[in-house]
Amino acid sequence: QLELVESGGGLVQAGGSLRLSCAASGRTNSRYGMGWFRQAPGKDREFVAAISSGSGKTSYADSVKGRFTISRDNAKNTVYLQMNSLKPEDTAVYFCAADFDGLPTSTKNDYDSWGQGTQVTVSS
Repeated sequence: QLELVESGGGLVQAGGSLRLSCAASGRTNSRYGMGWFRQAPGKDREFVAAISSGSGKTSYADSVKGRFTISRDNAKNTVYLQMNSLKPEDTAVYFCAADFDGLPTSTKNDYDSWGQGTQVTVSS
């Protein structure tokens, strides 16, 4: 069983930065694709960013391109989301997820394992 634990969330002013981490334990595998999603109150969970296994190909939602960067450290079984130039509309619970097929998919139903989430609040 794969366990994912997010950390690094918090309260930040607009224009600030945060770095989220997602630590994997259990049945870890560097061949997993990893993604970040977010869910604001009353809204559906939406794709933020993803990174493939192997080549580390990345994909981003249009709303975060140029501001967020996803990366992974396979030796540490950890995936990161560097968030810069944060906006109030980035406020949400952020979840990481693993795709056992290794793809940087933006489709939440493709993911096989999820963390519990970490709250990010951006004040104006």
